[in-house]
Order: sequence, then C-alpha cells, then structure tokens
Amino acid sequence: MKIQNSFDLLCWLKQKGYLKNPPHTLWWPNAGEFEVLVGAILVQNTKWEQAFKILQRLKTHHLLSLELLANTPLHSLQSLMQDLGFFRQKSKYIVLLSQNILKDFRDFPTFKTEVSREWLLSQKGIGNETCDSILCYGLLRGEMVVDTYTYRLLQSFGYTLESYEEIKQWLMQGIVEHYDKITKLYKEEIPLFKVYARFHGKIVEYSKENPIKRSKNANKF
Repeated sequence: MKIQNSFDLLCWLKQKGYLKNPPHTLWWPNAGEFEVLVGAILVQNTKWEQAFKILQRLKTHHLLSLELLANTPLHSLQSLMQDLGFFRQKSKYIVLLSQNILKDFRDFPTFKTEVSREWLLSQKGIGNETCDSILCYGLLRGEMVVDTYTYRLLQSFGYTLESYEEIKQWLMQGIVEHYDKITKLYKEEIPLFKVYARFHGKIVEYSKENPIKRSKNANKF
C-alpha cells in the first residue's frame, strides 16, 4: 500500500484494528497525571513492562507524587529501582525534575498549564522523545511523539526522513491537513492531542506485533 501522508498511515493502522487493547483512551495509563512524567523517564531504553513495575512499586511505597519525590533521598529512590536499567541516572533525573518543577512552578497544575517545551528540554535526562511524551500524555498538549518504532515503520514505507523534527513535522502535518477527514473517521471532533496520542499508540502496538528490522540509525532518538 502507498502511504502518501500521515493521515494515510493513521487510516491504515486503524483499519488493521489498532489500538487493540488500549488501557486508556489516550493509550498511556493515567494520562494527564504526574506519574506520566516519572514513567516517561523510567521507560527510556527500557521495556514498558519494567518501567510499569517500578511505577507500581513507587505507588506501593506512597512515593508517586511531585512533592514526595522532590524530597526523597536519592539513595532511597535508587534502592527501589535497582532492577531497572540506568537506575542511578534515572533516579537523579526524577528527583531533580521534581525539585525544579516545585522551584519554578510551585505545583503540578501550574506546571501543567505554564511549562514550555524549551523548559522541559533544558532539564537533565529529557530529550525530544521524553519531552513530547510528557507534553502529549502528561500535559495533554498537541505534540506528536516520535520513537524508534516510528522511524523504522516509516523506513519500511520508503521514507528517508532523518531527524526527529523532520519526522514529527511529517506526522503532524498530515493530521492537521486532513483533520476534517479525521472527525469523520472517529465520528466526533476529537482534540489533536488525543489524535496524536492514539496515533502513536497504534504505531507502537503495530510495531511490537510486527517487528521491523533495526537500521543502523534506529536508536538516533
């Protein structure tokens, strides 16, 4: 099948039945909550199942809140994350991010409405993919997440876009330009952030069930 734009890709994935078992209408569990920020850091270079296990452990220890993580001794957090890859780095990033949110925004609701993409990218441990995951799933903003699954899938259709921003722009442009068709597809006026969230979820679910050979640049993000 010829995929001419990202709307075609969205339709193709939807016709195949993805999302198959979404845990939430936005695909990421508990979208719009602070825990998404923590999960976005935990899942870096890690399977979601492992990151989710740590999230549940933090919940069990009553630590999954902005204020508590900002004041948790680093060694205490690290002791709960030892079975996670890069746990020392990730625990530092989580504590530091929590502290900076309180310092610059006072609380999560204010952070949610006022933070900029530039601020997030200035934080240690937050690159483009993590930043957009936070914006889309945690703050419910119209930003599309690009990951290695996306990169490989587009390559399989003959696209040679290289940079994160090029791929993100291609994905978002097709959705914006065909938004009227999307409302007909979903039979409602669905907000862009929800379209992007579900689109990304479809890409990930499809790619996990239909692995695409890793290219030499597949980990560039």
